[in-house]
Amino acid sequence: MKFLKLLVASLLLMSCSVIAQNKKNVLVFVVDDLGYYDISKHDADFYETPNIDQLAEDGLDFNNAYVAHPRCLPSRYALQTGRYPARAGIPSRNENTIKDKKFYDNEVTIGQAFKNNGYHTFFAGKWHLGHTEDEWPQNKGYDINIAGCAAGAPNSYFFPYNVPKNPKKSKKKGHGKIVGLDNGVEGEYLTDRLTDETINFINEDHKDPFFIMLCHYGVHTPFQAKKEHIKKYKTKIEGVTFEGPEYTLQDGYTKMHQNNVVYGAMVESVDESLGRVVKALKDKGLYDNTIIVFTSDHGGLSNRGVNNKRELATSNLPLRAGKGHTYEGGTKVPLIFAGAKITKKHTSDQVTTNTDLYPTLLDLCGLDLIPSEHKDGVSIKTEIQKGKTTDRTLFWHSSRARPKSTGDTNCTVVRDGDLKMSYFYDDDHYELYDLSKDPFEATNLIDVNKKDAARLKQLITTWKEEVKATI
Repeated sequence: MKFLKLLVASLLLMSCSVIAQNKKNVLVFVVDDLGYYDISKHDADFYETPNIDQLAEDGLDFNNAYVAHPRCLPSRYALQTGRYPARAGIPSRNENTIKDKKFYDNEVTIGQAFKNNGYHTFFAGKWHLGHTEDEWPQNKGYDINIAGCAAGAPNSYFFPYNVPKNPKKSKKKGHGKIVGLDNGVEGEYLTDRLTDETINFINEDHKDPFFIMLCHYGVHTPFQAKKEHIKKYKTKIEGVTFEGPEYTLQDGYTKMHQNNVVYGAMVESVDESLGRVVKALKDKGLYDNTIIVFTSDHGGLSNRGVNNKRELATSNLPLRAGKGHTYEGGTKVPLIFAGAKITKKHTSDQVTTNTDLYPTLLDLCGLDLIPSEHKDGVSIKTEIQKGKTTDRTLFWHSSRARPKSTGDTNCTVVRDGDLKMSYFYDDDHYELYDLSKDPFEATNLIDVNKKDAARLKQLITTWKEEVKATI
């Protein structure tokens, strides 16, 4: 009898071990403010991103990936909850913070969903949600939190991170105190530090599958990079002549060239980070059992208000506008799936947004979906594994424009098929574009295609009522 009990116990342990081994690990790698055309595989003419390019070659690169909002905080809300930020009144008309700081007390984040399924959950980098510790990753489903707090950007990319590089200048609005990185080394670079922390976690002995979300603060302002990278891009730009003006007066001021040396150096650092993390997975023998997602929180910073003198990061051309705008340059982002479970390779025309990551990753890992939580997310597993696209109608609602900062105005937008309609509140006008023929959003069809215009107007009205979107 004793032998039989031992045998049964051994078999149970072996069964649990096999189940654990069969569960796929997940790595979500998010860059801040990186535009769709800021990677060399997408024809960036200045930046070099060999590791991102290689991931795309090894996996599935999406041509029609979007985020639910063209600004940091609401986009991250969508990523964590699978819900449109308009459902939570984000962003508030009167403040650049969560309107109700208890906004997701009753919501299950993507981290919590994986934790509930036996995953060891890890978060590093920019969280930018909630005001107090009880709203930060360690209390929202992540077993480990490295530097995730309310801060939207560092005061310095070099340690000590909470001391501005130029102390004579006051701290910029939105650049807050980064919590939990007080033990750094003088001159340590933030992108490297977050990479090191993530690799340390990967190198642990894991008895359970893991879910990692690495959200870099880079390449958000302030523009600060490692000297060796800056030197490289300064040399690269010497003698280069750019055709046409540096800026054009559309959607505020729009930057026309990719020629920001420091920004290019910052892009290279996040590319190196991805390469190091992927190498760590391979060295540990985990790559083939890990689903890897690479993306950005919105388009690149290419626009500013007419009277604003702020330095701009990049050009999103041929897409229109950039961060803050609901035009393609602000909402279209890189999205790559690679590693385990990715059977379709190279490129995809699937229309998708970042609310879809929550259900898609659950689905790819063989876990139950939670439709009551990721209300606005749809699994695109069939596209990733079988090349079968899923119809998607996408919405955007920008209720707190920053015309002085980035040149945008309040609007609500719908994309249905190839048609995209925007309603701009401040001057009460509509714009309609056929993205299959006009991805640059240059020819307004509102007075030409009246039948579709009426249909899309009704879609906007119905959706606003459903999510209780306010202006």
